[in-house]
Amino acid sequence: MSDVDSPWLIVGLGNPGPEYAANRHNVGFMVADLLADRMGGRFKSHKARAQVVEGRIGAPGPTGRRVVVAKPMTFMNLSGGPTTALRDFYKVPVERVVVIHDELDIDYGALRLKLGGGDNGHNGLKSITKSFGPDYHRVRFGIGRPPGRMEVAAFVLKDFSGTERKELDYFVDRAADAVEALILEGLERAQSTYNS
Repeated sequence: MSDVDSPWLIVGLGNPGPEYAANRHNVGFMVADLLADRMGGRFKSHKARAQVVEGRIGAPGPTGRRVVVAKPMTFMNLSGGPTTALRDFYKVPVERVVVIHDELDIDYGALRLKLGGGDNGHNGLKSITKSFGPDYHRVRFGIGRPPGRMEVAAFVLKDFSGTERKELDYFVDRAADAVEALILEGLERAQSTYNS
């Protein structure tokens, strides 16, 4: 399979299980769910310990891009195993891997798209980078810093606040648009539109 034919692998990070579903740390899953909905796909279990949907984004036909949207079903700090197994299974070059994750150092709802870089203390990114290096795309979804003296771990595992939830659907929708723009138009154009 040539690079032209290989799909993009879009990985939304989160923790499996209903008790985590609305956590700030699970915003990657939320964006992945929306992308799957837009493609009219349903997640299916994959032997790589992940849920996947295969489909296309963009215009129907040859200009549309093949994508695999995935949610690792391990806990966040073990995301590298399933991500690497999917990358190998679908023969995806690392520069076609897009990881969607929560980001403490960005204001709530703001987005930053980038290629490569550090993990900034994010255990999901740390695990993926340890598995195959840092040269993958990231769509960083701002969740802001914890209030007062709240521990970071407690903050990311809490549900979005009532105030935040009022705008959450809009921000998740915008993040899904940003992922599509990254794949269809390239990083620089997507950055100029979405890096708020």
